[in-house]
Amino acid sequence: METTSAHLTSETRAERERLAGLLGDLTPEQWNTPSLCDGWRTREVVAHMTMPFRTRAIGVMAGLVRAGFSFNRYADRDARSAAQATSESDLLDLLRRNIDHPWQPPGGGQAGALSHDVIHGLDFTEPLGLPPAPAERLALVLASTRPRQLKYFGVDLGGRRLAATDSDAVVGEGSTVVEMTSKDILLVVTGRRPVEG
Repeated sequence: METTSAHLTSETRAERERLAGLLGDLTPEQWNTPSLCDGWRTREVVAHMTMPFRTRAIGVMAGLVRAGFSFNRYADRDARSAAQATSESDLLDLLRRNIDHPWQPPGGGQAGALSHDVIHGLDFTEPLGLPPAPAERLALVLASTRPRQLKYFGVDLGGRRLAATDSDAVVGEGSTVVEMTSKDILLVVTGRRPVEG
């Protein structure tokens, strides 16, 4: 599977375009639908996805200080505040205007940027019954999964190896193979769904 920086950048752009297209068709009720992120609706998820486009480094540092240097606490406060202060159309416009934005998470590179958009895209598309990213794009995200990410999400595969039925993605090194779609593997390894089998 091609994983050059240019390819990852192209896939990130395509995912942002895809998500912006889906968001453009949502009703107010769907913007207020609970997401897979505890306590966040679709609007908070989108607000979080636009955080890199709205914030400067000094603002992030100030927010981290106020949050006791907990990024999760800071991100939660930022998403809730932005979702309350920003209209649906403005959040969508912010996403659309930044489809080509070069942001990459610290230490995550372009794979991290793609992962951020794909994973948070699932956070609202799953509850709304909307289509996920293409299997090949999900597989690119899964290819960057490392043990430290599983630990971050509190996931223990318990000796299982998750193998995708719709791509060449495989996560884990256990002797028990569990087959599922690329989307379901990503939901499992990010702690959104329990592993079965």
